[in-house]
Amino acid sequence: MPSLVEPRLSRLAVLVLAGLLLVYRGTSPALERRGGPDAHAPDRAQEQTTAHMNHGAPARPLPAPVEEMRQSILAAVESGRIEDLKVPLDWNELKPDLAANAVDDPIAYWKKISGDGEGREILAVLGEILGMRPAELPLGKDLENNIIYVWPYLAEAKLDSLKPAEEVDLLRLVSPEQAKAMRKAKKWTWWRLAIGADGTWHSFTKAE
Repeated sequence: MPSLVEPRLSRLAVLVLAGLLLVYRGTSPALERRGGPDAHAPDRAQEQTTAHMNHGAPARPLPAPVEEMRQSILAAVESGRIEDLKVPLDWNELKPDLAANAVDDPIAYWKKISGDGEGREILAVLGEILGMRPAELPLGKDLENNIIYVWPYLAEAKLDSLKPAEEVDLLRLVSPEQAKAMRKAKKWTWWRLAIGADGTWHSFTKAE
């Protein structure tokens, strides 16, 4: 004889499930606001902030030796002490090119040419250009280490055909008068820093 308990339990289960669905539907707008667009608003804000902070950053990660050298230079920038650049300088077998003539003491040289006399103007320049993305120049036949990374990327860009965002980057570095003169001459006449794919700091010079 069929049991009457099982159908009753089945009907009860259906009623309970239907009730739960009604409760869920009644509260879903609030849940959607918490778990929907509003919940993701901080994520979008974070993405926008990150995008802004990374404007001009490398399109792809730098090789580890290059990033280590970059971070070592930036550590000196953060400290505010030009003497701290001795750390990345000592990583090189040879001193980087700094001027047309050989420079025996880079720290003393930077202090001498810095407007404040302490080298902090040089640190400011380094901080600005290393905060942008570099240009990548393929040099040499070594496929693994044939790239030279040049900061800022504008030093190798076509200055007479910059995009609006690139124009802003240029104006972050130089005055409007200097930017206009560069675009007219189609020539970069500001600071330029180069690091090889193997992490060697090749140069930091001001183009004339």
